Amino acid sequence: MMVPSSAFLAVRGAGTAHASAARALRWATTLWFLVTVAGQLVFAAYIVALYGGALLRGHSGQWNTVMTHGHVDGDPAGNAATIAHVLVAALVMCSGALQLVPRLRARVPAFHRWNGRFYLGAAVVAGVTGIYMVWWRGAVGDVVQHLGTSLNGVVVVACAALALQRIVAGDVAAHRRWALRLFLAVGGVWFFRVGLMFWLALNRGPAGFDADTFRGPFLSFLAFAQFLLPLAVLELYLYCRARGGAFRQWGMAFVMSGLALATGAGVVVATAGMWLPHM
Repeated sequence: MMVPSSAFLAVRGAGTAHASAARALRWATTLWFLVTVAGQLVFAAYIVALYGGALLRGHSGQWNTVMTHGHVDGDPAGNAATIAHVLVAALVMCSGALQLVPRLRARVPAFHRWNGRFYLGAAVVAGVTGIYMVWWRGAVGDVVQHLGTSLNGVVVVACAALALQRIVAGDVAAHRRWALRLFLAVGGVWFFRVGLMFWLALNRGPAGFDADTFRGPFLSFLAFAQFLLPLAVLELYLYCRARGGAFRQWGMAFVMSGLALATGAGVVVATAGMWLPHM
């Protein structure tokens, strides 16, 4: 039976539109990923330069220039938890990005497996020590912010456990989804800083919080949004990529492009105002 030419052209046109939308979504997501990884590498370099450099020079007290109770005399266990948290966080920023590069996974699978083992373990260490530091070490902000940060740590541990459980079960697709969630949850503290600096630049100063006490509704919101918002965007992205039509994929590509620009702006402001001065 011959298919009418008009119907054939309509089907081909729909296929072309869907392919174009999928390509746009892929490029927009890649742009966001590259901007994010670049910003996280700068953050990792800042951590190593400030905390690692002070430790090597024997001036651990310099941690307190940017962290409340970063170093406390007479508390070796707490100081060890602090250095473990910040330096492991720097390593996690680097190893997590490598896990998400498709070509690296395909060409060097052994590296992907061993780096993945390190990444999962380091993420759990960062999450647990982060919770310890918030409640037993002392941190700026109020209880709402502490709850948000603690929930972020719990989500990190849960995502790491589920990513491991899925790959052990042989469900590679589910493992990759949980690995993506872990990557975003681990980046919560980074998203907080980038989001805060973007907000300050947008409002030309503090808005929605008191800069002296570091408390206010915006910071309470950001304590939860630092990981819940990226995770929500990820779920929307996964849905649009798998089951969304051309219209939805174009819309998601627009969203990812906007997020790439906002993230890039936050990275530039955070680098200039927060990280470079201490490197």
